[in-house]
Amino acid sequence: MAQGARRTVGQVGAVIVLAVAVAAFLSVAAARHGFFDLQVYRGALVWWAHDGGELYDYLRPATQYGFTYPPFAALVMLPMAYLSWHAAVVASVAAGVVTSAVLIWWLLDSVSRRAGWTRWFAFAVAFCLAAAFEPMRETINFGQVNTLLLFLVAVDLLRLLPGGSRWAGIGIGLATAIKLTPGIFIVYLLVTRRWRAAVTATGVATGATVLAAALFPDASREFWTTALWNTGRVGELAFISNQSLRGVVARLDPQDPSTLAWLVLVAATVALWAWRSRAAASAGDEAAGLALTGAVMCLVSPVTWVHHLVWLLPGLLLLVDHGMAAPPRSRRRSVLLVATTIGYGFLTSRIVWAWEWDFGGVDGFLFSNTYVWISLALLAFLPVRPPAPPVGSAGSPVEPAGVAQLDQPERRTPAGHR
Repeated sequence: MAQGARRTVGQVGAVIVLAVAVAAFLSVAAARHGFFDLQVYRGALVWWAHDGGELYDYLRPATQYGFTYPPFAALVMLPMAYLSWHAAVVASVAAGVVTSAVLIWWLLDSVSRRAGWTRWFAFAVAFCLAAAFEPMRETINFGQVNTLLLFLVAVDLLRLLPGGSRWAGIGIGLATAIKLTPGIFIVYLLVTRRWRAAVTATGVATGATVLAAALFPDASREFWTTALWNTGRVGELAFISNQSLRGVVARLDPQDPSTLAWLVLVAATVALWAWRSRAAASAGDEAAGLALTGAVMCLVSPVTWVHHLVWLLPGLLLLVDHGMAAPPRSRRRSVLLVATTIGYGFLTSRIVWAWEWDFGGVDGFLFSNTYVWISLALLAFLPVRPPAPPVGSAGSPVEPAGVAQLDQPERRTPAGHR
């Protein structure tokens, strides 16, 4: 058997073993949520489209949970009201799996080249590991939209569509119109002085919102004046799944969490993010900008459930990329790959749930907020590649633009960066 064939057989065998191990892990460790959030979305849409009810008046029976997204999201999801329950589940799972797979395929290109792996093998390994990643499996099991939003923003920032920067802002605008929290990426565009993209994103988000208001004036009025401000619809701030700075503060004093302490933490976190984002933009490292902004969004949002932490996935992949770019057996490579392993391990372990009912004491403070500490570590320490030499300078190679923004200093500054 030729060496190439033996290598392929070995890689196929490794993937099969990993897939079986992940499946066994999921069979005993993964929580079953029965597509709870999807039931809320579809129940609200059926109530609204078929039963004559108001969209934001719907609550899932025996719960306090209702539709919490803007009316434009309801417009995008409206086809679910005309699907059977099983068809809606299939559509939700397929959308989550496909968007995750495409995103991983894009982000792993440079990693596979550095490691000398075939691209399919790198993808298969990463996809198996992503299936075990708690935020990813929670997103799928709840029937959430997080991977779709991450996909839209990544397509935008990494300029993966033909035409590059000409379309910049559209994906971010659509994601913001579907769910408000990705609006921080518009702030990212402003902080990094990408004025045209920021105007485009704002215009798209505004246009989508106005369209929804024209089609559904009653629902829009209720959302912007009432439902948006009713925090009780999303759950308790101190609940262990809320892995944001607000959750940390709430768990210190569930009865009377300090708003001032939270605002001070948010201000300091945003200042750190703005500084690091400007550095990433100056280097033309949009992948780092995506990862840093995803991390700060999870930190400063009042509610960041565990499934929202899929926004940390680009940061973990970037750590691997920087680690593989470091010289073999160097301290830098070891530190980065060990940090990735630790972060991924904790984010797969469900460790915070061991303190679900008692998060008091030093151990409760440290471990019930584990995912918050990981988000902070990524925000503070994620490497940003130094600026590339000007195009045309000695030793500066010219390569195609695209996902290559994950590459290291030898890459040119991405075209269209402003």
